[in-house]
Amino acid sequence: MTDDASTPVHFVIAPEEAGTRLDAFLGKALRAYSRTRLQRFIAAGAIVVNDEAAKPSYRLREGDVVAGTLTSPPEPLPEPENIPLTIYYLDEHVAVVEKPAGMLSHPAGGVVAGTLVNAFLYHAGPLAPVGGPLRPGIVHRLDKGTSGVMAVARSELGHRSLVRQFSRRTTGRTYVAVAAGDVPLEEGAIEAPIGRSSRDPTRFAVSPLAAKEAKTTFAVVERFGGEATLLRLRLFTGRTHQIRVHLAYLGHAVVGDATYGAASDLIGRPALHAQTLAFDDPASGERRRFISPLAADIRAAIDRLRAGR
Repeated sequence: MTDDASTPVHFVIAPEEAGTRLDAFLGKALRAYSRTRLQRFIAAGAIVVNDEAAKPSYRLREGDVVAGTLTSPPEPLPEPENIPLTIYYLDEHVAVVEKPAGMLSHPAGGVVAGTLVNAFLYHAGPLAPVGGPLRPGIVHRLDKGTSGVMAVARSELGHRSLVRQFSRRTTGRTYVAVAAGDVPLEEGAIEAPIGRSSRDPTRFAVSPLAAKEAKTTFAVVERFGGEATLLRLRLFTGRTHQIRVHLAYLGHAVVGDATYGAASDLIGRPALHAQTLAFDDPASGERRRFISPLAADIRAAIDRLRAGR
């Protein structure tokens, strides 16, 4: 492959590759292109199977010929950037870091600089060469406006292990959030499926249509005179915007979350923080647990709520 404006594609599917989705196969074979971008090429007919149009979800068969031409250059790879970054743990397989609020977890949407990936590449070197060119080593992510602890993979062993643990839900993840209003229960569980909003594709919503199961539990930590409630939450699934959507569904959106109806002068972003993360060490199997101190702007918001109580 080259960086030219036109890149030919030609693969004959081997027996061990049979059964793989077309977009997944191309994502591994053409690492300089994101899977989303490759899906667009497939949908546009720029990549075909046996000279016929195919869907990204097409399951490849032995002997299939995947061919076409990519008419635009690959995405630029993320470059190391000297951005301050707190690293809690680092070995050859995995790292645990603090993602500040306002920082993307990885390049996306045309943004290729200023992300957690850029910062990590500068401070701690390479990440696992999996996950696509724009999100190397990224196994899970936090929303741009969310602060807190994240794990990233530095080897293929680390990536496989973390992906398996997240998919099997054996990781431990707790969050702290300031919810608007007085949450009536001391503790509870929200089990409501989440899918992309039919009204706004940038948002998500509780919906029985085209949605995935989602479960969040919560417990009240402190109340602020009916104005807000400090919650500790645990994720059992990892849907996009899960806590934000579930609390909005409950009628108590995260304070500062303008997207889901709780803009506030207390804080300029969602008052949501990933406080703890636990997982089994990919190499030793030892259980590791990390705690992230509450972000300064959330502490300041809590202090203001206490003062006005």
